[in-house]
Amino acid sequence: MVAFEELVGRHRDKIYARAFSMMRNEDEAIDLSQEAWVKGWQRLQQFQGEASFVTWMTRVVQKRLRTESIEHMDSESGGVERQMPPLIINPTEGLERQEVRQRIDQAMSQLSYAHRTVLILHEFEGLEYKEVAKRMGCSIGTIMSRLFYARRRLAALLMDLKQERPT
Repeated sequence: MVAFEELVGRHRDKIYARAFSMMRNEDEAIDLSQEAWVKGWQRLQQFQGEASFVTWMTRVVQKRLRTESIEHMDSESGGVERQMPPLIINPTEGLERQEVRQRIDQAMSQLSYAHRTVLILHEFEGLEYKEVAKRMGCSIGTIMSRLFYARRRLAALLMDLKQERPT
């Protein structure tokens, strides 16, 4: 319980910010983030450390919002099925995603170790500059610089991918 309270204290603002970005209403964001913390406590044994704790809690917030949206549609509009868009099956979609993932992995492998690491820690694991700097043993300014150049290099490596995709 004490460890969970420490996690709440450490990440409360980030989870609230995520809830606010989805709700755009302070009271609703407070309610959503509090409900997410309750769900997080109830499902804590499911956290396996595959992603950062903040990333995991963000998923809890998003799932809670989706559940509320579906319940709202069901009660207000005579059924969820009337609100759902028609399902269009694209047999090549899975292959396209796999190809995109491979291209991103290939581009990431072309980055230097420092640039790849800073991108993963900041963008994918959601760590703040300060925490990334601490883990990598350098200054926040160095992290910001590496992140800038890593993003620019990754964008250049993936530019052809953007041009191939239909708009």
